[in-house]
Amino acid sequence: MIRSSFLWLIFLLSSTIFISCGEPDEIPILAGDTKEASIHGENLFRKAQNADSKGKKSAAIKLYKKVADRYPFTSSASKARFREAELLEQKGNIQEAFQAYDKFLSRHQASVLYTEALNRQASIAFQAANGEIKTSFLGLKSNLAEEKIIEMLGAIRKSAPRSKLSEKAQFQIGQIYHKSRKTKDCISAYRKLVEEQPESSLAPEALFQIGVVLLEEADRGNRNQATLELSREAFNDYLMQYPSHKKREEARQFLKAIGGKQIGTTLSIAEFYDRTKQAESAKIYYKEVLKRAAFGPEHDQAKSRLKSLESR
Repeated sequence: MIRSSFLWLIFLLSSTIFISCGEPDEIPILAGDTKEASIHGENLFRKAQNADSKGKKSAAIKLYKKVADRYPFTSSASKARFREAELLEQKGNIQEAFQAYDKFLSRHQASVLYTEALNRQASIAFQAANGEIKTSFLGLKSNLAEEKIIEMLGAIRKSAPRSKLSEKAQFQIGQIYHKSRKTKDCISAYRKLVEEQPESSLAPEALFQIGVVLLEEADRGNRNQATLELSREAFNDYLMQYPSHKKREEARQFLKAIGGKQIGTTLSIAEFYDRTKQAESAKIYYKEVLKRAAFGPEHDQAKSRLKSLESR
């Protein structure tokens, strides 16, 4: 009697544990259940394709997701995850699409669709970084949060380390921090690119931008002399490491400006943005020159260029 009661208790406990783990559909099929998983997975995949062919995108997305989540070891799992991501992207569910591509990349490295998935995910991240992808909040459209975009770019670096996609993602992280004036984070991002991928096509630009960022920081009065010295070091490092890069003459001009007066430094920054077609930034620094110089050649030059830019 005691043995019977004990066995019954074990049965009740086992049942409770099974129930607490969730419904059967929520539990991934184990790799050992290959035959059963293959049958169920393929049947579900065909249902997903049927819904897909009829234009029932929402239903297809759910079914493709279920195949990929529930039957990850079946032959259709990679195709299901990729198609889930594609449909989410087509529907404009960009962040969900990015996450689906990320799941695909982490599990299906051997798939023939891997490169395409990586390129699609990278395209989403770069569009977000350039402000081309918006998110809706209380009916209003706004750019994705800075943290989210940096997280996306970081995922690209993880999926494709030391590749051209990786260097572009790292450079854009630096640009995002530059735009929001997070100087330390910006310099750290650019420095990481230079240190980890010194031969990349963007490494010289990243080192040059470190000098520009520090020069701007000094121009804003942040530990002026020490920051100017760090800027000087960055431009000298740039010229030493990349003597043939296209911005070498601009670096020399900046070094000359650092050795001159503060108004000259501000004007040099304005001219840099002017030459590189960054009109809004150029206007800010030309206006700053006018504030600091009531007359003189720098004043006249800044006034003339500002008038030209604002007339466009």
